[in-house]
Amino acid sequence: MKKRYLLTALLGLSLLSLFIGVKNVTPWDLIHLNETQGHILLISRIPRLMSILISGISISICGLIMQQISQNKFVSPTTAGTMDSARLGILISMLLFPAASSLTKIGIAFLFALAGTFLFMKILDQIQLKDAIFVPLVGLMFGNIISSIATFFAYKHDLIQNISSWLQGDFSMIMEGRYELLYISIPLMFFAYLYAERFTIAGMGEDFAKNLGLNYKQVVNMGLVIIALVTASVVLTVGVIPFLGLIIPNIVSIYHGDQLKKNLPFTALLGAIFILFCDIIGRIIIYPYEIPISLTVGIIGSFIFVSLLLRSRKYES
Repeated sequence: MKKRYLLTALLGLSLLSLFIGVKNVTPWDLIHLNETQGHILLISRIPRLMSILISGISISICGLIMQQISQNKFVSPTTAGTMDSARLGILISMLLFPAASSLTKIGIAFLFALAGTFLFMKILDQIQLKDAIFVPLVGLMFGNIISSIATFFAYKHDLIQNISSWLQGDFSMIMEGRYELLYISIPLMFFAYLYAERFTIAGMGEDFAKNLGLNYKQVVNMGLVIIALVTASVVLTVGVIPFLGLIIPNIVSIYHGDQLKKNLPFTALLGAIFILFCDIIGRIIIYPYEIPISLTVGIIGSFIFVSLLLRSRKYES
């Protein structure tokens, strides 16, 4: 997996994304843009591209960090209840603070996502048989319990359609002024890069990390805070995107091993490319309509996930 090939693919898909839409804007129009075409690019196409890239990079890196600190390749914000907890937090904020600002909602979603992730890690500590597949199954069950609680309150307060449509992963409504919360993820990704070596050591186990003088609990907690805050911002802005944080780190580790700092750039690039590719597929398959990103990522990601499971079983036997 060559970095220059990934950068070329990312650049090509990014340019292609800018010129796909109901309103026809071609590369040749850039030479003499009219007012309408300029507004389309500045208000819709460029914000959409930025939100796709930030979401793909941040969720993929969160998956990588989560797999490292949990010592399990099939744990991610999707399979650990983190996204479901953020979804519940957003629902609670809608019920208790209907006129709250986006920052208030993301704060509440962050607290719920952090609490849900901490609870999952506590459950993980109690599991004696930490099988590669058993652990994410526990996480999926945990996430489904939280999702059921959210659905119960949504039904009770007649918000089920609102919460279902709003939190479905979709970039079609992204416009200028509606995606800037995602910028919170950018400094967190730099912070994750600075902490990469510590996350790698923490992934070797608590006893080993303590023997090397690492404050294990502090590093793990820092990783969970990054994961929760990024997940809350993505869920609030874009919605739930399945499988992304699960499959991308696994694909990168197949080619580059488990050294987190080395894998971060490849994970970021491949995550952005994958979600951008899925978004383009969703926009052209039933053009001029489009399929939500959660559906295209879910379908393609599920096939990749099954192949990863089969591959792990093959190498275990």
